[in-house]
Amino acid sequence: VLLGQGWSRDAKVDGEALQAAAQDAVRCAIDIQVAMAGREGAQTEDQRIQYRMGVNLGDILFDEDDIFGDGVNVAARLEGLAEPGGVCISDIVHQTVLDRLDEHFRDLGGQRVKNISRPIKVWQWAPNVAPEREAPEVSLHQRVQFTASDDGTQLAWATVGEGPPVFKAPNFLNHIEYEWSSPFWGPFLAEFARKNRLIRFDQRGNGLSDWEPETISLDAMSEDMEAVVEAAHLDRFALFGISQGAAFSIRYAVENPEKVSCLILFNGLLRGGQMRGNPEDESLFKTSLMMIEEGWGATNSIYRNFFTSSFLADAPQEVKDSFDELQRISCSTENALRISKMNGLIDYSEYATRIRVPTLVLHISGDRRVPVSEGRAMARLIPNAQFVELPGKNHIALKSDRCFEMFFEEVRTFISEHA
Repeated sequence: VLLGQGWSRDAKVDGEALQAAAQDAVRCAIDIQVAMAGREGAQTEDQRIQYRMGVNLGDILFDEDDIFGDGVNVAARLEGLAEPGGVCISDIVHQTVLDRLDEHFRDLGGQRVKNISRPIKVWQWAPNVAPEREAPEVSLHQRVQFTASDDGTQLAWATVGEGPPVFKAPNFLNHIEYEWSSPFWGPFLAEFARKNRLIRFDQRGNGLSDWEPETISLDAMSEDMEAVVEAAHLDRFALFGISQGAAFSIRYAVENPEKVSCLILFNGLLRGGQMRGNPEDESLFKTSLMMIEEGWGATNSIYRNFFTSSFLADAPQEVKDSFDELQRISCSTENALRISKMNGLIDYSEYATRIRVPTLVLHISGDRRVPVSEGRAMARLIPNAQFVELPGKNHIALKSDRCFEMFFEEVRTFISEHA
């Protein structure tokens, strides 16, 4: 369901009329959603009718019964980003109605829109929306920049904090703006940036980076890392990789040893689910692809909850809900499939044996996404690697977890010795 306001290019547009039109469109969208919630509330979830709505203000073109233009393109993308029963509006609409409507909108950060080169800032209204999560103060100093990889793919990267530089390798499901308000990424990144200059970027195909790359491949990941290192003018740095980012980090350190002072690998893997020779892992991998294909963009979040339960097995519901939202807004179904298939075929075991830089491997003992056995195997293959097993069950260290402080104590000591 799309709502918007259009006009011809040669028409004289009255500013107050546009403000009133934007206000009316947003008010109408919210009223419809509230009414639908009341009308459908007694229905079971699989029978309930729920709309997604997007509101944008911009130029549109009429061609008989069809409407075209960037204004429509943006509105359609906003619709797809909205929660079922919710409304997403562009930043220009939000600025227009901010002081005119007594409604709360959550900042979803910049979002990639098909056929639009620049990210569009998005705001979301949803019934019974949770209170706005306050981003750490350090995030206010972040500035998002863009650079091009060898094949022309646009990559969004950012740097924040001061101290010895730490370059974070890419991993699936990134959004360098939205992550700051996430209850699992925000505190983790803020703690890293407290004593280090943290440089990170969105992997191609998700976040603020190009959503329509021609190639998503292991070679492209290496080329993207090299492009961001060059854009950030990094000379020598600690390289941090989590999950499949650990594999990407290992390959980068082998191919660019003069750049890497030390490696920090957390809950990482060398081999994807199809490459471990384990029927259970292969079955889980195939199930993951099916769940993505069938339900990544579905109204019912049960499909995305399949991933949430493995990433965050022991986390409060607020944290799980945030991860579900990150999945929804950071990546399309098509790209989620492309990236997952690539990750499933990783096998960098041979690269690991060629590492010649100091390496710290940390792994949470109860991690369901990447079993601790993979972390131990990684540490055995890397010459002189240190291995630290941390308590917990999640794929990332939450601030409330006992392993959070333990992780940073180990990492800071290691960086001070080798950076």
